[in-house]
Amino acid sequence: MTRTVIESKTKTAIIGFDEPFCVIGERINPTGRKILAAELEQGDFSRVEADAIAQVAAGATVLDVNSGAVFTNKMAEDVRYADNNFVEPPLMRELIEKVQAVVDVPLCIDSSVPGALESGLEAAEGRPLLNSVTGEEERLEIVLPLVKKYNVPVVAISNDDTGISEDPDVRFAVAKKIVERAADFGIPAHDIVVDPLVMPIGAMSTAGLQVFSLVRRLRDELGVNTTCGASNISFGLPNRHGINNAFLPMAMATGMTSAIMNPVALPVGPKKLAEKKAEVEAAGVILPDGMDDETFCQLFGIGSTKPRAGKEMEAIRAANFLTDNDPHGGEWIAFNKPAGSAGGGRGGRRRRRG
Repeated sequence: MTRTVIESKTKTAIIGFDEPFCVIGERINPTGRKILAAELEQGDFSRVEADAIAQVAAGATVLDVNSGAVFTNKMAEDVRYADNNFVEPPLMRELIEKVQAVVDVPLCIDSSVPGALESGLEAAEGRPLLNSVTGEEERLEIVLPLVKKYNVPVVAISNDDTGISEDPDVRFAVAKKIVERAADFGIPAHDIVVDPLVMPIGAMSTAGLQVFSLVRRLRDELGVNTTCGASNISFGLPNRHGINNAFLPMAMATGMTSAIMNPVALPVGPKKLAEKKAEVEAAGVILPDGMDDETFCQLFGIGSTKPRAGKEMEAIRAANFLTDNDPHGGEWIAFNKPAGSAGGGRGGRRRRRG
């Protein structure tokens, strides 16, 4: 069976058909996160460290580290900051170092800038996953030599110079091309993790069926592992968690072996907490004196004041159990133990000592 091995200094994560689903935490990404980007511009990595810890606690076995920040203020002072080739390589190195200092799971180095990819590869301990290569000729010629040089696995995204095709046969052909070109560099298929590209089902009603069909073909015909940006499927729809919770086990059943996703349910904020308390008070409910906010959240089912594993993680762990990738349900039982009890989930397996 195909097994893609990713390692940190002390832990190993395996992506494989007969392995538990690999959750690659996506939150260390300043793209679209203005507060995080502003903090990074000021040299503040505290949110990055907190996100790393929270994602591992929620069950991520690999962490994606993306350096795609825009430093608006520095750009106004120095035109070099308008160039991602200038900004991202040193930022990626520092991000990798900060994350490795607080967690010990394997990493996924994520950037469109070749210099940032190599900077991350130099800083990463163990054997990280590289994200990513596409079927574009220029990208293949730049990224595949890095993959070979550092002997790391790579995410292969199924688009090429013509863009992203809505035809699943075209996306399969692009993936096949990447696997074949990688072989020319001496890179084995088990070190290729294909992203078949998940389209939003709100815009394309067959998006789910396309992915399921593609994943089966990628598994059966190319023998490669697969990943995706899991939340893409529900983009623009209400109750996105409901869609994601159905999509992930279905994708797993067709052979998908990993996903880049947010494993964390974000804490209940002060505004939502105040609104719920006002609602309860208006309903005439009398609460015990001194009830703390966490107890209130649990009592009225609005979440938690602390980061915790999201509902998608519940669906994934249930699917692992149902597909016999959680023998005897040990991880499922540990996952459902009350907070604070012994036996929480693992953030990766210990590397075997040879």
